[in-house]
Amino acid sequence: MLIIEDKVKSIGIYVALTACRNVVVKQDNYIKSLLEDLVKDVMKSHDIGRLKDHPLVRAYIDTMWRLGIDPTKIRSSSEALLRRILRRSYLPSINNVVDACNIASARNIVVVSVIDLDKVSPPLTLRFAKSGEEFTDLSGKVRILKDYEIVLSDSKGTIIHLYPYRDSAKSAISSSTKNVVAVAYGAEGIPKHRLLDALKEFVDIVLHSVPNAKCEKPVLIL
Repeated sequence: MLIIEDKVKSIGIYVALTACRNVVVKQDNYIKSLLEDLVKDVMKSHDIGRLKDHPLVRAYIDTMWRLGIDPTKIRSSSEALLRRILRRSYLPSINNVVDACNIASARNIVVVSVIDLDKVSPPLTLRFAKSGEEFTDLSGKVRILKDYEIVLSDSKGTIIHLYPYRDSAKSAISSSTKNVVAVAYGAEGIPKHRLLDALKEFVDIVLHSVPNAKCEKPVLIL
């Protein structure tokens, strides 16, 4: 389902993924309680002034510098989640699937995105962007990409994720979503089990919320 371009592999980037089918997107009070627990744990375990020095946060920062992306202006999505919690002592609930992704990402401090499988055309490819390609983020803002940026795209060229910090509106979870793929993105210096742990947590939360869903065992793609 997912291929990594050799040039991307050469800088230490890898992924893990899982798929869940027959999901139901909804509000879930149990998951809202998990969000509250997450906020408490993050507030106890992290300090915003030292967050950039955490080894997992630092791994993404170092990779972004190597790519020519300034991580003091653009944060990896996992770091951004943690900073949002630390600033506000709060993380809002979106829906059960997106919340499961955010919890898994923040708790394991790895970048995770969740994709509506029926809005994309596999196989997916993690590759360097072509200069001039367009990316539409979750807010609907369109960006023109540079050739040093890394993207996840589908077989039709639709860009799904801008590594390691932004998802696309074109593959976003909605109330009609039935089948999803969750992708955890690694970087040099991040232990592989962290990505698997994050996706296992995602699966566990989804299955608690939607017992009839069918989720695959998370796998690494190197």
